[in-house]
Amino acid sequence: MPDLSESITAIREGAKEDSFTYLTILQYHANTPGILPTLNEVLQDADLTREIGWDLVQTLIPIDGCEDCLETVARLGNPREVIIKVMETLGVLARLLEAARDDAAEGDSDSAAPKHSDIPDRLIVLIGMLAILQRRIKTKHPSRFLGPSLISVLEAYQPTPEMTTAVINLVRSLSGRIRPPLPTRTSSIDVANPDEHGDFRKNAPDPEAENEDPEEQVLNRRLLQSFTTCILQRYVNVHEMQWSPRLLEVYRPEKIIPGKVTTTQAFREDEVLQKRDAVIGQLVALLRDLEMNDCSAAFVQAIVYQPNNADPLAGLETFLSIDDIHLSQGGAACLIAYWIFSTDAFGADNPSPEMQIFPDHLNLIRLFLGANPKTEIERNPGIADALLAIGLGLHHRGLIATTEHSNYMVYHHCLTLIAVFHPNIQVRNAATMFAGTLLHSDPDDESRRDILEDLLQNCAFPALNACAIRWLQEEIISAQKSNVSNVFSTSEIIERLQYDLFPDAQAAAMMDNDTFLGFWRENHIFFLQTANFAYFLFNGRKDLVPAGMGASVEQRFAEPLTAAATKLGGDKELDPHERMQLDVFVDRLGSLSMH
Repeated sequence: MPDLSESITAIREGAKEDSFTYLTILQYHANTPGILPTLNEVLQDADLTREIGWDLVQTLIPIDGCEDCLETVARLGNPREVIIKVMETLGVLARLLEAARDDAAEGDSDSAAPKHSDIPDRLIVLIGMLAILQRRIKTKHPSRFLGPSLISVLEAYQPTPEMTTAVINLVRSLSGRIRPPLPTRTSSIDVANPDEHGDFRKNAPDPEAENEDPEEQVLNRRLLQSFTTCILQRYVNVHEMQWSPRLLEVYRPEKIIPGKVTTTQAFREDEVLQKRDAVIGQLVALLRDLEMNDCSAAFVQAIVYQPNNADPLAGLETFLSIDDIHLSQGGAACLIAYWIFSTDAFGADNPSPEMQIFPDHLNLIRLFLGANPKTEIERNPGIADALLAIGLGLHHRGLIATTEHSNYMVYHHCLTLIAVFHPNIQVRNAATMFAGTLLHSDPDDESRRDILEDLLQNCAFPALNACAIRWLQEEIISAQKSNVSNVFSTSEIIERLQYDLFPDAQAAAMMDNDTFLGFWRENHIFFLQTANFAYFLFNGRKDLVPAGMGASVEQRFAEPLTAAATKLGGDKELDPHERMQLDVFVDRLGSLSMH
């Protein structure tokens, strides 16, 4: 590698050569430590930078400290040429980052490749260049440059707080800075923003300037709206916002366990979680500046009933009119969820949702779950949480709409899918609690019974079977307290469900300990809930027990399970917690008054 003095001389003197020769000189000397300030001085020659600027992007981007030089390239280079090279380089770096992650996952690393940790910083530099370049281009249809630029950013986007802040800076610059940036907070993320903090007076004019078509302003705004909702969706899917658990703490404070750190408290005190809230707040403020501050029925309908082929990414590049540019449905759902959440949790001033559970939210959640709910929930956990938060908020507001569209069973089924498949236990618990609340709010007692029967007979998840038993008990208690006559106030409900509540378990008595232990681990939550319900029924509400049922339940359910559990409980190598569960189960069954 040449020494610094040699490189300084070469870069200063080489500028007198033709462009091709000078680029060759630069490629040889650009990596010399300490040379970039000299190069930046030379690049202040606008004619030179206009000629070679676009060739410098990929040469300089791997070099530490390249920011000032690339800012000069963005300000003085030919904007139409340089922006193409920036988009191309974004794609190259995005592929390198993906390959580096794949290699790291496989334990293979190439020391010659750029560092995995360095690439996001390079991407941020390129995004800063785009903000300058896009504003320099003066053409009849700037949206034709903006759309592909936004696509290149989306394809390279990594949902880190820093890169998301860079994207926010980009959109704020391109939207005309309707409002100043939000005040600095402890949790703010410091990311360079050359378009806002640099000297725009240094920008060279567009050599091919044209007058802009008046319709472009609306097109550009729509492109930025679509892009920002895509960013919002991706960020929320990676960073758990836990809107639904936090809303439950607002709506049901009596359920908070004293002394336990709540989710709301954690987000208030943990700096990492503070950053999550801060970034989301800035994205939502950005959408407000882009005139997305309306949760009217028309906005909701446009999201729910968007065409099936409405791909927001394709629309950013292939649009012919504003009608071809679509919002991200998941991002729009996150926006509505944030409006509801921040209004109810923080008292923020947000638009009120003009939507109801039936049919609007049901259609939206079914659209999300699609044909493979497990895959969709696991792939998009943030959207699932957002949809759950919307449902909680609508139900809390009484926006249910009991009409011919009120299919409680289908909606309840959607909630239980989130309760089963969501990767976050707090969101699963919120979904379970909401499912119970929704069930009890169904005005049709036969519909409530059918939902419970469906869960008990067709659901393959013991945890949900246990929930169904608990909800059944709550319905029976509610009917008694209210002194109403419905399907839960007579023995007919127990007669109808008895084999679902107390299935035939006689085979358990024949199992060896290892087999029964596996059986118990899979079903213990259901058996413990069933034992508690049996105690409630046989020791408290015998008026609901059909004649002869006690002896039948004892024979097919209680006796074989008691025998198997007692035998397993005597195993000295059994986990103490599992032994305690078995003891509780056996004790509860032994206390039943079945005769």
